[in-house]
Order: sequence, then structure tokens, then C-alpha cells
Amino acid sequence: MHPSVLAWLGLAALPLCASAQDDGTPSVTITASKDTIIRKVDKTVVDVSTMARAQNGTAQDVLQSTPELSVAADGTISVRGNANVTVLVDGKPSAMLAGDERAVALQTMTGADIASVEVITNPSAAYHANGGAIVNIVLKRQRRPGAHAQWRASAANQGLWNAGASGDLTSGKLSVNGSVAYRRDGTQKFRQSTVDWTNPQGGAAGQTRQTSSVFVRRIVHSAGLGIAYALSDTDSLSLSAHHNQRRSRPWLDVLNENTTTTGQTIFHRLSTGPNQQADHDASLAYTRQGTGSVLKAVLARSSMRSLVDKSYSDVYLEPLRASSDSRGATRVARRLDQATLDWTRVSALGQWGMGVDVQDEVNDLANYQAVVDRAAGSETPDPATTNGYAVATTLTAAYLTDKIRRGRWEVLLGGRLERMALHITPALGVPQTGRWHAFNPSLHGIYTLSERIDLTLGYRRSLQRPDPRDLNPFSTYIDAHNLSRGNPGLQPQRLTSWELGANLQAGRVSASMSTFYRISRDTVIDARSFNANNVLVTSRQNGGRARSTGVTGSLDWTPFPAWRLGLDGGAYAVLLESPDLYGHVRQHDVAGYLKLRAGYRAGQDDLSLDAQWQSAGITPLGGYGATSSVNATWKHELTGTLSLTVNANDIFDGSRRSYRTDASTLRQRGVDHFVARRWYVGLVKRFG
Repeated sequence: MHPSVLAWLGLAALPLCASAQDDGTPSVTITASKDTIIRKVDKTVVDVSTMARAQNGTAQDVLQSTPELSVAADGTISVRGNANVTVLVDGKPSAMLAGDERAVALQTMTGADIASVEVITNPSAAYHANGGAIVNIVLKRQRRPGAHAQWRASAANQGLWNAGASGDLTSGKLSVNGSVAYRRDGTQKFRQSTVDWTNPQGGAAGQTRQTSSVFVRRIVHSAGLGIAYALSDTDSLSLSAHHNQRRSRPWLDVLNENTTTTGQTIFHRLSTGPNQQADHDASLAYTRQGTGSVLKAVLARSSMRSLVDKSYSDVYLEPLRASSDSRGATRVARRLDQATLDWTRVSALGQWGMGVDVQDEVNDLANYQAVVDRAAGSETPDPATTNGYAVATTLTAAYLTDKIRRGRWEVLLGGRLERMALHITPALGVPQTGRWHAFNPSLHGIYTLSERIDLTLGYRRSLQRPDPRDLNPFSTYIDAHNLSRGNPGLQPQRLTSWELGANLQAGRVSASMSTFYRISRDTVIDARSFNANNVLVTSRQNGGRARSTGVTGSLDWTPFPAWRLGLDGGAYAVLLESPDLYGHVRQHDVAGYLKLRAGYRAGQDDLSLDAQWQSAGITPLGGYGATSSVNATWKHELTGTLSLTVNANDIFDGSRRSYRTDASTLRQRGVDHFVARRWYVGLVKRFG
């Protein structure tokens, strides 16, 4: 969509914050834990502003300790077993929280800046859910009169440390807040993989074994600024902006052992980067609160640029020969513009809501791969893996909701009309265009069975658009024996979700339980083939089908004022149908997760422990092993304004995960170990 159209929409009705439905939403407040949990008709809100682990931790640390969420060491998020999760910040999508860059963004975002986390397992029509659950990170915004500030710093093993400061000033109608931070971060990963492959064209076969280790030392700069001004008693205007810059130099060593009928090749592939990423976002919001009505509006833009250097040197052990060099890089530029409008009005039976949501996203991707001749000082680009393309996606939606209160019922009805336009422009080749329309209804309800028990219902139908990386019409270098190629003809996945549940509040105990059913059609799965050089090429295609059904529950208990205990978990059955070379493959399995939380406060000391376990599960034509994580935090108030915090992450080093693939063309077994064990010692000082 042309920028002038976005501007017109914004000026005509300066649009939405995604949390507009908070006004008048029925809720149940649970005070069984220090981190207050509020369950609303369409979301669960967890207050993490006082979470000790967040003081010197990251956004990933905060999410890992949040009920109903499972976060693996590599940054993969799932909500009640659903790995299709959209992450928002202050109700808005962000360019940095899409694609492979999301994990790094969460691992380097300061946890102390987060006020609350909203978990939306089955979003209503007011949200663009992209077919899955939503996790909305709400940042802190201090509105108390006067000036306040906070300084924090921490150090960790492996020579890592971070420091940051934040402050706010409120005087009369004006409020200003800002933050700056510096992180010297790092991650370590080990991987082992064995692939037995067979090329169905010609019958060639062989085995590839890879063992790799990589350590990434990352430097992160970030800053944020927010300004809010009360135009009148009913009107307010706010502006916010953030900047993040990440630089790293990964030290990667991959040992390749390749065996075929013609012989064996063994070599080390060495790579040192560097990699870079920078992202920015800015938003302008307008709010008008009248008698019985609220108008909320936002214009937002975010952008992200990243460079992943894939240059390497091959050192041959067998047969002995001279080393060879290659230059390679992948560049990604992403821009997301959003203009939305939300209006709510109190009615005789409850509350009406309506809105318009327009998102215009452009992903520009380029790959470069070349053979380097050291003696001649020249590079020869590989035409098969040097390419570029752009994917422009425009999402336009209008929605209507009606919240009805009648007797013991609280019902939220909704309908969302969506239009998706996709335009793929390769650097070489013919552009392709796709358009889809859908009307997606939603239904959420709460029935008050008694003073202590509420029954809940949720239903949603939605579309999930293709990942821009899956639309790549070219081949992309992965490693010596693997290429990736997208499919510009991919269709959106169609998803439907049901939930039934109950909430209980009885004195110091609160509990919830729900059962769910999810089904996806036109599911995108891997499609594998080999090129003329027996190199595996992995592409994507529609044609899969997935169903899952299960039960989840949570329990929070405060046996004594100083103690707080919590538990949540779930078990679910999964059925996957995937086309393979010789027909459809049908898999089914039972998986689950469990999270434990405990806390104790006495005087100036606050101890907390959280542990999570994720069972083994299946993937299309494969599966993965179980993982676990145990984290502990001790916070000690040295003075009224100075505190000491000690974080111990993944104490028992349970992040090691196995995986497998059993396809007609290959059989793969491997292990990924993303090392998350780390100790942090930090100080937090408050002023004002």
C-alpha cells in the first residue's frame, strides 16, 4: 500500500493500540502469587514489574518465568503447546520480532523494562493473530508526578556484563521517560548430526556427519524515549521510539565427514562472521476518552536490517589438499508500517467495538556466495546461490465486536474481515502476485457458575500467511551438502481453534483448567530433493494437515504470606499428516509440558525458583527430544533504594535437545545443545 494511503488513514482516524478492549473487560484478579494474574474474557495478564529475575535479566528470562508460556534455550516460544506465536510490544507488531531475528531480539531485550505480559491463547477478532497465539510485552511507563530514575548493572561468567539506566519525569500535562542500555552478551552452541541419504534419481547414496561448535560474543546498544501530553481532560497524545544495534563475531567450526561409494572426504569448515543487526521503531498515538466511549489510534513504523556473514575456509584432512575459501553473506531488510483504528462504546447490554487495521510489510532479502582465489585475489560468484528478491505483503482488516453482559453471562462476539495481498519480486525472473480474502469469526465467553467458579469458552478461525523466507524462488547456501529453496506459490494456512475452561478462586488458592482443539489445513511442510551434484535441496509446500487436542491447567497457592507457589502444565495429543515422495505419512503422539514456580520473602530477602520441562514430540516426518530448565534468583535489599540480585539460569544444563527426520530421501539423527547455563550478579539503584 502506498505510504500516502497509510498517512491518510492515520490522519483521518489516528489508530489503535491492540489493548483497546481493556476498557470494561470482565476479569478475575488472582492474588495467590506476588506476580498478580488477571484473567480476562480473551487474555491472561501477568504483572512482572516486580519479578526479581527481570532486574538484570532479558525479555527471554521474563517470558520463561511467565505462566502458560514455554521458552526453549534457543528462543523458541510455545503457548500451551502451540509453537505458532506472534510476539507484540505494546500491542503492536515489530520488524525485529519476526523471522530468525526474534530469538536474538528477546535474548538481548532488557527484562527490567517490562511491566506485564499478556498471554492470548485464542485471540478475538480484534487482533491480527496470524493463525496462532499472541504474547504481548507491555513496557513500563511511569506516570507518578516528579522525577524518578533507576540504574542497574550485572556481570556474568564468560566475561559477560551489562549496564543500563532509565528515568521518567512527569510535570503537569507532560510526561517523559527514557532508557539506555549496553550489553556484552554471548551464546554457545554445539551440534551433532548424521544424515544417511539416497538420491531417488540414479540411486546414489551416502552419509554426511557434522559436528560443530560456535561461540557468539555479542555487543548490544539500545535506547528508548517516550513522551505523553494531555491535550485536554479527554484527549491525549503520545510518541515513542526505540533503537537497538547488535554486533557479533561468531567463531564457528564444523567438522564434515562425507562418505559415498567413491570415497571419503573429511574437512573443517571455519567461519568468523561478522554479523550485524540494527532495528528502529516509532509510533504516534492519540486517545480520546468521552462519556461511555473510547477512541484509540496509532501510526507506527518499524524497520530492521541484518547481515549474516557466511564466509568460510575449508581445511581438508582427507584427502590432504590445499585449503579453499568462500565468501558469502545474507542480507535482510524489513520494514513494517501500521495504521489502525479502535473505537469502543458502552451499550445497554455491554460494549460495542469496531476497528480498522492496515499493515504494509516489505522484506528485501539478498544472498551472496562466491569462490575465493587467494593467489589471484579474485572472487567468482556462484550463480546458483547468489540472488535476491523482495516480498511485499499488505494486510487490510475491519472488525466488529460486541460484548454482552446478561445475567451470569459475559460474551464477546466478533467478526474480522481480512484481505491479504502478496507480491514477490525476484531480482531475476517474473514477479508473482497472490490475493486472499477471509471472514474469520470469534466467540469468547465467561459464565459465573458461583462466587468462586467461572466457566470460559473461546473460538477463533484465522489465516496464517506464508513466512517471507519460505517464498524465496532461489536456492540459498546452508552448508556443504545442504541448500534451501523457497516456494513462491505457497498459500496461507487456515486454522481453527476451540477452548473450554474453568477458573476457581477459593481463599489463598486459585486454579484454572481448560481443554482445547486446534486444526490447520494447507499446512506448510518441507519438500526435499537433490540437485545434479547430489546436494540436498529443502523446499516448502502446502499439503500437510495438523490436529491437536489436550488439556492444560494452572494452580497458584499462598500457604503463608511469605510463601508463593505455582504450577501449570498440559498434555496434548498431536496428529500430523505430511506428503512424502511415495505418499502421505501419518504420525500421532502425546506430548506435554510442566512448569513449577516457588517464592519466599523474609525481611530484605526474596528467593524465587522456576523450573520447566518440555516433553519429546513429533514434527512432520520427524521428532525432537525433551528439554528442561531450572532457574533460581535471590534478591537482597541492601538499603531502601539499593538491591543485590543473583540469577542462576539453567542450573542443571537441561537445554540439550535431540532431533530426527525419517523421510524417503534421508534419515537424520542429531543433537542441538544451546548452552543456557549462566550466573549473573547485579545491582539495582533507585533514585527519587
